Amino acid sequence: MARALRALRGAAGPERGPGPRVRFGPSPTGIPPDESPRRGGSFGPYQQSHRLDLYRRASDVLLERGAAYRCFCTCQRLELLKKEALRSQQTPRYDNRCRHLTPTEVAEKLSQGLDWVVRFRLEKGVEPFQDLVYGWNKHEVADVEGDPVILKGDGFPTYHLANVVDDHYMGISHVLRGTEWLTSTSKHLLLYKAFGWDPPQFGHLPLLLNKDGGKLSKRQGDIFLERFAQDGYLPEALLDIITNCGSGFAEKQMGRTLEELILQFEIGRITTHSALLDLEKLPEFNRIHLTRHIENEGLRQKLIRELQLLVERVYGDQQVAQEVLEKEYVERVLLLRKGHISLLKNLVSSDYSYLWVRPSVSREQLHTISAEVDEIGKLVLGLMTRQAAVLTVEELNTDLRSLQKQTKETKYSSMMKLLRLALSGQQHGPSVAEMMVTLGPKEVCGRIHKALAS
Repeated sequence: MARALRALRGAAGPERGPGPRVRFGPSPTGIPPDESPRRGGSFGPYQQSHRLDLYRRASDVLLERGAAYRCFCTCQRLELLKKEALRSQQTPRYDNRCRHLTPTEVAEKLSQGLDWVVRFRLEKGVEPFQDLVYGWNKHEVADVEGDPVILKGDGFPTYHLANVVDDHYMGISHVLRGTEWLTSTSKHLLLYKAFGWDPPQFGHLPLLLNKDGGKLSKRQGDIFLERFAQDGYLPEALLDIITNCGSGFAEKQMGRTLEELILQFEIGRITTHSALLDLEKLPEFNRIHLTRHIENEGLRQKLIRELQLLVERVYGDQQVAQEVLEKEYVERVLLLRKGHISLLKNLVSSDYSYLWVRPSVSREQLHTISAEVDEIGKLVLGLMTRQAAVLTVEELNTDLRSLQKQTKETKYSSMMKLLRLALSGQQHGPSVAEMMVTLGPKEVCGRIHKALAS
C-alpha cells in the first residue's frame, strides 16, 4: 500500500502513462496525500460539491445512451417495497418500475415537475475481473439487486457514479479499497463499459477487526482518530500498528516509519484474512515513535511546547516557579525520560508531579527512614556544590555510593529511599540520580534545605 503511495508522485495524467496513480479508501492518519483540497494538484477540484457539473454531464451521457433512466418513484413507494420484501423474508430491492417508462411518459412526468433521480440499468452477463488480492471474481448483480441510484435529486452522485467518474478523470490506474466493495465491483465495471472507458485495476483489502473478531464501527467512540489525537497518540504510531496487524509485509515488525513501509510493502503478500487490531498494544507502538520524536531536534522542540502547555493546564498555580516552564528544563525532562513514557501526558501524571511541584516532606518523615538525616543532607548538599557545573546520571550514581560509605549506619537502599522522599515526596519513580539531574543542583539543594528545616 505504501509503495503505491510513492508511485503517486510524478504520476501520469488522465491519458494514463507508465506511472500508476493509486486511489485508496479512507487512509489512516500519518499518510500525507499527494493531492488534496489543501495541497492542490493537477486533477482538481478535489471536493465533491465542486464537481457536480461533471457528474451531471456524465449521467446525461448515460441517459442519452439508454444506459440510465430517470426514476420518479416516491420515498413512500420505495418504503412500501422494502416493507413488503422484509415481510416476505426477501432482500429489499428496487423493482425497476421506471426502467419501462416510455419517452412520452417521462416527458409528461417532467412537465408535472415531479422529483426524480437517475438510476443505472444493470445488465446480465457481467465479465469476470481479476482482483489484486482475491483473484478472479464475478458477481451477477442484476440477479440480486435492483437498478441503483447514481445521481440523487439534489444533484449529488452516489458512490457508484462518483468513484467511476472521479477515477477516470483523475487518471487513477489502481484502486485499493475495503473488501466490502468487492461485490459492487462488477457493477462499477458495467458503468465503465457503459461510458466506454478502460477501468483501473482493483484490489480489495481485508477488513480491520477488533481483537475479538468484531467489526470496528463508527458508533464506537474509541476508534475515532480525533480521540487518539486528543490522547496524545502520534500519527506514526497509528499507521505502524495498523500495518503491523495486517499483511503485505514479509514479517511483523514494530516501529516502521512510512519510508520503511514504502520500501517493504508488497501487494502480493496481502492475504484475504481479516486483520485483528489490538489497541492495548498501541501505547508500546507510541513509545517507540515518541522516543524518535524526542531524539529528533526539530520534533523535540514541538514536544517541548506541548509539554509546557500541559504543565500549565494541569498544575496551574501549583507550579514551582517559571523555571519549570523554561525550555532547558523541559527539554532535560524529555531527554531523561526518553523511552520510559508512552504518551507525553504521562509526564504530568501524579507519578511525575515532583517535576513541577515541590513536595511537602517533613524532617520527621525522613527521620523514620534514617537517624542520619542531617549527615546525609550535608553530604548531598556538598556534592551538589561540587557538581554544580555538569551533572550526569552515571557520575551521580557513583558519587552517591561513595557518600553512603561516609555514613555510619545507613544502608545504600535506605539512603536512596530518604533522598527520593525528600526530592519527590514519593516512594517510587526514576532513580535518585536521574531525579537530581532533572531537577538541577539549585532545586535539589532547595528541596533538601526545605525538608531538613520543616
